[in-house]
Amino acid sequence: MSKDKNKKDKSHLKAMEMTDLSIQKEVKNNNHDWVMKAETLCEALPYMRRFAGETFVIKFGGSAINADNVRKFAEDVVLLKQVGINPVIVHGGGPQIGEMLKKLNIKTSFIDGLRVTDAQTVEIVEMVLCGSINKNIVKEINRAGGMAIGLSGKDGNMITARKLTRTKKDPNSNIEEILNLGFVGEPSYVNPEVLNGFENSDIIPVIAPIGVGENGETYNINADTAAGAIASALNAAKLIILSDVDGVLLPNKELISHLSISTARKLIKDGVITGGMIPKIETCITALESEVEYAHILNGSVDHILLMEIFTESGAGTMIFYG
Repeated sequence: MSKDKNKKDKSHLKAMEMTDLSIQKEVKNNNHDWVMKAETLCEALPYMRRFAGETFVIKFGGSAINADNVRKFAEDVVLLKQVGINPVIVHGGGPQIGEMLKKLNIKTSFIDGLRVTDAQTVEIVEMVLCGSINKNIVKEINRAGGMAIGLSGKDGNMITARKLTRTKKDPNSNIEEILNLGFVGEPSYVNPEVLNGFENSDIIPVIAPIGVGENGETYNINADTAAGAIASALNAAKLIILSDVDGVLLPNKELISHLSISTARKLIKDGVITGGMIPKIETCITALESEVEYAHILNGSVDHILLMEIFTESGAGTMIFYG
């Protein structure tokens, strides 16, 4: 009996030692986590001071609009507002528009990545952008503790638009043909007064990229283009485009974290920047030449990437600057 008791006592002591070691390891890990969080907050403080009172125009892309991403995005936006930054949100919705058109058996086509938008299609585009997508983002920002309001470019004649034209050169005759994109538009004027009224309030505007023509026509505007025009009109400190790519990549897939306008143009000319990245870069360049201080291209599917890019030294995407 004494031997059995001795074995039990030793086993109990060993178990206690293992438990103590586990607790010590957990405390050590927790301390490390707390130190890391404290260091991150200290790193963020100068950026909070630097950008307090400034306006950021943030484009939230269509492919990044899913339930989890919207919730994390909303938390980031509310935090920006809480530290004194004025976020203005412009959202896309291409995939969601495509799904709705498919449900309604409405055929659609694209030219140079732009959806050809006839009179029937533009009604669906407006319904999806100004309805379900816009109100869902507003809802999530409000749930995260913010005070968001949904708008479109039609409200207060915020975005006056004109028909966007594209040309295509016939390879045989070398004659340029004008392509008809329907009710696809581009901003001709952005009225900043509509948004300036929110600057010193708690309200976070969330804008669907729908513009109005001189004769009252409804125009579908590319969300990147709309965000760039709004950033220029507001003299924003930052234009941030949340897309489905990490940023500008070199041929070896290495991320370019900082990019000047002059280098960006060279990379386009040399064929390093290609495809859908070209119009994003061109939008950023136009905004920077209109006195926006910085432009960023980030992967909107990465949790809290806004905070990583804005409040850390290393950043998390590509920052484009004048130079």
